[in-house]
Amino acid sequence: MCFVFCGCYFFALACEYRDVTPTSYFRGIIAVSDERVAMIYGAVKALAGTLSICLLFSGTFSYARCSVDVVIVNGRVEHAPRKGIVRVQLVYPKQKQQMGESGDVTVEGGSFRIQIPFLTQSRAPGLLGVREKCDRKPETVVVTLVEADQERDHEYDRVSLDLAKDFKMADPSAYALRSEILLHGPRSTPPIR
Repeated sequence: MCFVFCGCYFFALACEYRDVTPTSYFRGIIAVSDERVAMIYGAVKALAGTLSICLLFSGTFSYARCSVDVVIVNGRVEHAPRKGIVRVQLVYPKQKQQMGESGDVTVEGGSFRIQIPFLTQSRAPGLLGVREKCDRKPETVVVTLVEADQERDHEYDRVSLDLAKDFKMADPSAYALRSEILLHGPRSTPPIR
């Protein structure tokens, strides 16, 4: 459809350039010189080549081959604060200073469960998806118990978990804790007598 439109556009330009109406142009099509045909053909050919290159490099033919995996963290909280939140942060081997994906969940009934998805793509694909790597996974999972305050968050407990030691593959795309973790909140102070 695009080529038909572009061809008509170039035809109209050629007619305007030569100060000829389209009907008279068609009547004399047999007598059209090779120069005019070559000019129109060259313009259409250049446009088709440009559009093909744009289509090729736009990523239309490429698609994501790497999966999105999930880290599942569940556990209990002793002495949970009123506004207790559990934060989970993924840390990657080559990003010691930069943290990866994260999420948080409200503590309900003294327990929590959260899933943190992450993309396994470690290297972007080149031309047409060549040389893409899908081996990215976190090295450490940091779990923190905080109390959300209006001014600032107060941290009560923090646990660092090793993905290789503390997690197991629940299915081909999910890492689950081998056993639930226990976080400790603030101990209640005895009432004043």
